[in-house]
Amino acid sequence: MINLQDKVVLITGGSSGIGRAVALQAAAAGATVVVAARNMAKLAQVRSEAARLSGTSAYAYTLDVSDPVAIESTCTQVIDALGHVDYLLNAAGFGAFEEALATDMRTTESMFRTNVLGSMYMCRIIGRHMVENGGGHIVNIGSMAGKIPTPKSAVYAATKAAVIAYSDALRMELRPASVYVTSVNPGPVKTDFFKTANAEDYEQKVDLFAIDPDRLARKIVASFGRPVREINAPLPMAVAAKVYPLFPRVGDYLAGTIFNRK
Repeated sequence: MINLQDKVVLITGGSSGIGRAVALQAAAAGATVVVAARNMAKLAQVRSEAARLSGTSAYAYTLDVSDPVAIESTCTQVIDALGHVDYLLNAAGFGAFEEALATDMRTTESMFRTNVLGSMYMCRIIGRHMVENGGGHIVNIGSMAGKIPTPKSAVYAATKAAVIAYSDALRMELRPASVYVTSVNPGPVKTDFFKTANAEDYEQKVDLFAIDPDRLARKIVASFGRPVREINAPLPMAVAAKVYPLFPRVGDYLAGTIFNRK
């Protein structure tokens, strides 16, 4: 188990799913955990459990990452209260499984503001702080959808492809400042994501391949402080993501047929 004693971990989307799982794993490793999300009732539960696991204080902030003013205010409060942020996990996000031409533009804009711009704002503010402090680690949650798009996920896949590309460039820019950047690209994860995406039938169809969020969280926390470029899971999808660019026509066929369970 990695030792995160005296380290501060800031997590967006920390009330549920991957964010919650990482918060509790990091707390178990001794970290001071800061969770941020829109639902304070759920955040309070995570904060309480994190404090119990770490034996130290944990913090919770109400935050809508689609609001840049709120992001700046929350980041300022966290840094003022704790003095430093060592690890940032951008886990806030949502999806909607609809055909591209049927997706309302308000949904499209909201998804980009949350999944992409929210992460960018967080990276910009906390990344600058890490550079000034001489190091740190940013982890952005992408998706296998950003590597292998499938029908009825065009907008979601586009947001996650943007997160992956942004992370790749940011990694190179921040390397000289000893700030690591990792993108995490999971396939289906057993979280409330599918309820938000109105795709509970899809969740049942991919249950055999779905990732346990606690297992993924352990991999993420184990990567803290290490120059890990990507975490891709599950293994069959990680292999498919490598093969897809080499044989795009075959990849399109498989993505639109066998791999399309929506």
